[in-house]
Amino acid sequence: MNGIILFVSIVSFISFCIWFYLIFFRGFFWLCNQKIKTTSDIKLPQNPKIAVIIPARNEQDVIGSSITSLLQQDYENAFPVILVDDDSQDQTVRKAQEAAVSIGQQKRLIVLHNKSLPVNWTGKLWALSQGIDYVQQHYEVDYMLLTDADIVHHSTNLKELVIKAAQNNLGLTSLMVKLPCLSWIEKITIPAFIFFFQKLYPFAHVNNSKKNIAAAAGGCVLIKQEALIKIGGLGSIASCLIDDCALAGKVKKHFKIWLGLSDRTCAIRPYDGLSGVWSMVARTAFTQLNYSYFLLLMTSLGMILTYMIPVFSLILGVVGHNKFLIILNILTLIMMLGSYLPTLKLYKINLLTTLTLPFAAFLYMLMTLDSARRHYQGKGGVWKNRIKGGVQSSSNIL
Repeated sequence: MNGIILFVSIVSFISFCIWFYLIFFRGFFWLCNQKIKTTSDIKLPQNPKIAVIIPARNEQDVIGSSITSLLQQDYENAFPVILVDDDSQDQTVRKAQEAAVSIGQQKRLIVLHNKSLPVNWTGKLWALSQGIDYVQQHYEVDYMLLTDADIVHHSTNLKELVIKAAQNNLGLTSLMVKLPCLSWIEKITIPAFIFFFQKLYPFAHVNNSKKNIAAAAGGCVLIKQEALIKIGGLGSIASCLIDDCALAGKVKKHFKIWLGLSDRTCAIRPYDGLSGVWSMVARTAFTQLNYSYFLLLMTSLGMILTYMIPVFSLILGVVGHNKFLIILNILTLIMMLGSYLPTLKLYKINLLTTLTLPFAAFLYMLMTLDSARRHYQGKGGVWKNRIKGGVQSSSNIL
């Protein structure tokens, strides 16, 4: 019994040290303080020329709201919105055109129809690449906004992004938009996803040109034309499933980048319960680990050690009347749960939800393990019934 208590004490102390490091030496990621300041009153000497590119595949339920929000942006220069229809089987194009017509901006909406998906390209990147090629052939622009079909942009979002990019000479400026968080499972898993993402890619480190960490959020990326040319276009990351972070990594080698949070620009497509969140994570989690089963094992052990050990050790300490375990794990849990509060405040969720963080971590560990299972079975990277290059089999493709 003494041996068990000693072992539990050691792993509890390690967990405490992990949280001490995360709180004080991981870029203060948990503060959620990397945001664009409202700059609606600021004007640039010359408003840069921009174009917006949206890849869309079967987005009829959300595309109208997204198109409307973009065509009604408070931006002095008129800009084209390029919709690349990625082989949609629904009324995506018609809904987009109806939205543009309803506000009298149909001339600014340009619809491109996707060409056949080449081998070793992901569907989204191929669609974006065609939009970029079109813009470069028909317009002179300073920046391009690459955004998803389910994003509704607040009225000054584009202006604020451009001002941020121009004033700070950024090659890439990205926002982690506010994700849907309505159902009980979304309230447990979505803020946790944001929390884990910030822990993995501390935004302050991403935004520091002296740090090697690079990341972006693919739903809202403003990229400088000069940067896009410098990295050789999207062809340089054609096969990357985690395309946003890959793009950020390429750009950061030559330019400064910036990643922040938004509580006004939002994704509007709800997740289909736990299965929707599960699919989102399982699609690329194993990719994030470079398809390494060793890293998968280490990540799983790390999640257990970081999020679950403090709970079980505290229970053991209470049952065994061990004051050391009780005090040590209470301190660890204060750091863990306290660091989660700013994320919950961002999403305006009951702060008691912080108590679900260990459970959310357990779910994400299972999602990561499932991601590895899918890869092993040759089903990794499936999204909207398609894998890279249009191929549905063979894990060695990835």
